[in-house]
Amino acid sequence: MEKKIKQLLKLIKLNENTLSMLFGVVTVVLVGVLVFRMYQTNTPKISEKGEMVESSPSSTTMLGEVKVEKKEDGSLVPTELPESYKVEKGDHLWKIAEKVYGSGYNWVDIANANNLKNPSLVAVGLELKLPKVAVKMTANQKEQLQTVKISSSRVIEGESYTVVKGDNLWEIAVRAYANGYRWPEIARANNLKNANIIEVGQELRIPR
Repeated sequence: MEKKIKQLLKLIKLNENTLSMLFGVVTVVLVGVLVFRMYQTNTPKISEKGEMVESSPSSTTMLGEVKVEKKEDGSLVPTELPESYKVEKGDHLWKIAEKVYGSGYNWVDIANANNLKNPSLVAVGLELKLPKVAVKMTANQKEQLQTVKISSSRVIEGESYTVVKGDNLWEIAVRAYANGYRWPEIARANNLKNANIIEVGQELRIPR
């Protein structure tokens, strides 16, 4: 009887060691799972929208003499748009829109904002409200603005440039400013009566 009791106690002791080892393994596994899940929960996830914003920050460029900001959706918005504009002699809505938005196509926005019955007639001294809207451009203008790529060997860096065969003011402005819409600055600086005509060998001043 005593011998059986000793054998039973020995068996229980062996089982205790086995159970302790099993409990230890289970504990380690559970701790590992918890740590892994906590890591997954606390790791920040970047959404597709966040990635797009990061890779496409807003930037500024020039449309003629108007500074515009390129938004995340690709639209262009004037950065220094005044709240109103007082009509001067010789003004018309297209001309005013070019002055303040960099695009004559925004004349429609000005007409609508001021409830003009006859947009072709604006009196000198009339104060027009200027709505805060994106610049309106044709598809061709947008494509030209987005795809301007300049070879470093063709960049105009100086304050003057000699015209060669095949040149035009748009291309010269692209090479000088990385912005073709600044060609009017070159035309004005050189008192060009007809901006469509420039002669080979003509030296143009490039305002900086």
